Amino acid sequence: MGERTEQTLGCGLAVFFLAFGLVQLWAGWAGLEDAFGSGWAIAAVLAAIFFRFTLPVVVGGFLCAKNIWEWHWFFALLFAAPGLLFMVPSIFTSLMDAVRRR
Repeated sequence: MGERTEQTLGCGLAVFFLAFGLVQLWAGWAGLEDAFGSGWAIAAVLAAIFFRFTLPVVVGGFLCAKNIWEWHWFFALLFAAPGLLFMVPSIFTSLMDAVRRR
């Protein structure tokens, strides 16, 4: 591939991932707001933005896809899975580091 094609592809993928992240953030807010109320949804979104703690938003995205959009649970899990694929090993590593320090 040419350099121009690679740059165009890279920019296109960056825009796609940004849009997907914003959709997941919105779906996470909507799912948490539907299940637990607007206060918890706002708290989860603020935690995701300021503290990079995105687990509640991922769970909310799953709840939105399953309960609001009425998707099958497997497809709702696939929608939420990209965040979980990076989150679970990170949490596990953090826990192991905390145990090793003791």
